[in-house]
Amino acid sequence: MAWGKSAKMSTMAIHTDAGGLDARLVKIPAAGFEMPGYQAMPPTGGPFPVVLVVHEIFGVNEHIQDVCRRLAKLGYLSLAPDLFRRQGDVSGMTDTREILDKVVSKVPDAQVMADLDAAADFAIQGQGDPGRLGLTGFCWGGRIAWLYAAHSARLNAAVAWYGRLAGDIDRLHPCHPVDIAGQVRCPVLGLYGGRDPSIPLDQVQRMREALRWTDRNAEIVVYPDAGHAFHADYRETYNESAARDGWTRMREWFRQYCVA
Repeated sequence: MAWGKSAKMSTMAIHTDAGGLDARLVKIPAAGFEMPGYQAMPPTGGPFPVVLVVHEIFGVNEHIQDVCRRLAKLGYLSLAPDLFRRQGDVSGMTDTREILDKVVSKVPDAQVMADLDAAADFAIQGQGDPGRLGLTGFCWGGRIAWLYAAHSARLNAAVAWYGRLAGDIDRLHPCHPVDIAGQVRCPVLGLYGGRDPSIPLDQVQRMREALRWTDRNAEIVVYPDAGHAFHADYRETYNESAARDGWTRMREWFRQYCVA
């Protein structure tokens, strides 16, 4: 994870208006807890293909909500659950080390998997199509995208944006994507930056090698000139060329594997 004391902001942030959409904050029932989230979808015409959007360490911020609106404009029911909220609210925090130490490090992977299951249920019980479920995640959420692809039998496709692939393990985080690559249950597209110091290219190559053990289609694309968080248009890490190409690839990935 490549951050300084706080993330530097970009002047290129994209804003997608909610015109013509049903876009709103929601409460997702999850094992006796009301998990906050943000949902966007077309106003009529369901059931819609579903895409769960998994946030960075900064939670369900304006950028993640904008991603949901972009997907809704394409015809999806997009839902971003706040997967940190049991451990804390990061919306008012700006120091990335504080966010990591006080909240993110305390979030168990098992809890995240169960909460994503609950988010999928919520979407499907609404206007979502149970046979068309996708997931995309960014940074922290990119790692989760790989893990959920190994966890969920319902998931049709996943796209992981610069998610951590390897590292130390502990009681709350017993494995990383490279450890479970052979267990993925659906096609997964990984999008990575060639100049990302937090995810060295040797780790990307290890993941490619590990994926050879699965019979599910998986692909990893590396953008040589991009660093970490290259899709985050509200941060100085934004790389417009890589972000646009990655978005196009994500759309095609979901279309190919029956989500759209």
